[in-house]
Amino acid sequence: MYPENMVSAGPYTLRRAVEADADAVARACDNPETARFLPVMPSPYTREDALNWINEISRATWEGGGADYAITDSDTGEFLGAAGLKPADRFGNSEVGYWVAPWARGRGVATAVTRALAELAFAQGVPRVALQADVENIASQRVACAAGFRREGVLRGASNRRDGSRADVAYFARLTSDPGDAIRPYLPFFPGDELTDGVVRLTPLTVADAGDYNATVSLPDIYMRRVPPEPPQYAESEERCRYARHRWLAGLAAEMAIRDAVTGEYAGDIQLANVVPPLDQAMIGYGLRPEFRGRGLVTRAVDLLADWAFTHTRLRRLIAGTAPDNPASQRVLERAGFVQEVLVKGLLPGPDGTRVDDIQWSRTR
Repeated sequence: MYPENMVSAGPYTLRRAVEADADAVARACDNPETARFLPVMPSPYTREDALNWINEISRATWEGGGADYAITDSDTGEFLGAAGLKPADRFGNSEVGYWVAPWARGRGVATAVTRALAELAFAQGVPRVALQADVENIASQRVACAAGFRREGVLRGASNRRDGSRADVAYFARLTSDPGDAIRPYLPFFPGDELTDGVVRLTPLTVADAGDYNATVSLPDIYMRRVPPEPPQYAESEERCRYARHRWLAGLAAEMAIRDAVTGEYAGDIQLANVVPPLDQAMIGYGLRPEFRGRGLVTRAVDLLADWAFTHTRLRRLIAGTAPDNPASQRVLERAGFVQEVLVKGLLPGPDGTRVDDIQWSRTR
């Protein structure tokens, strides 16, 4: 069904792997960063394992109606990685997969190859090509977007990791009727992956922040102001931090740590949530550990985040809410340029089945 050699992917060429590729395959696959997000595979990965992939696993893919290619530099012939299409399922759909050798990363190899393989599948009559990526594999999710694949959701526990654990998987797909244009994120990542004014620093939440995040949002004066007004379980906090960059790329929320810019200490959290693209609106929320209060860090964080949002995203309106008995948060918003709009009676759930009024604020572009 698929051609075995000389498939063009811009400056790269796809061809069937041969035994001469075995040393390069073994060197690439024995690298921890290459193997981290791949399904379970031998460790250490040897030349014999590479030959088994070339002569047995890859051959079975071809015989089943799929394709397994070596990625090479079109000018030099250098081996750069591997990519392929799974045999069609009972509905005629396929799935693209790839890995790129450490020495070839940062050159756009994966995006060019993924796009070329999707076009190849469509030319063969395949109506739909899927792409799966570990929720923590942000690089692969960015490849999917750049190659015109739309995010469709998350499959829980759908994949094995090399360490034997189960991984949630972000699921993307492209249809033959899709335009194939790169999908630009509604919420781009920070330039340099952080914002700072020299006093406060904002960085995306990661799983390494889970302990600090959970301890902070478990403080009564913080969780009682959130929805729902109850402390989270640690597993919930860990998942929130683990998913943070995935949710950011998906345009669902931008969640970050507030840090002391000098020491790097975790001071609290701040987020853009309840993102409504048709309105170009998002809600800002925050919480700070007691030992960092009284230094103006939250006001600086809100101001930094608002300026970034109005400069680097389509957002035109940021909203926030405070309880009437929370003057500290109200002062933060006033100092950060927010104006009070309206009091909504009984909007929020309170303790023991009560309802809490909400003062709503906004700052616009």
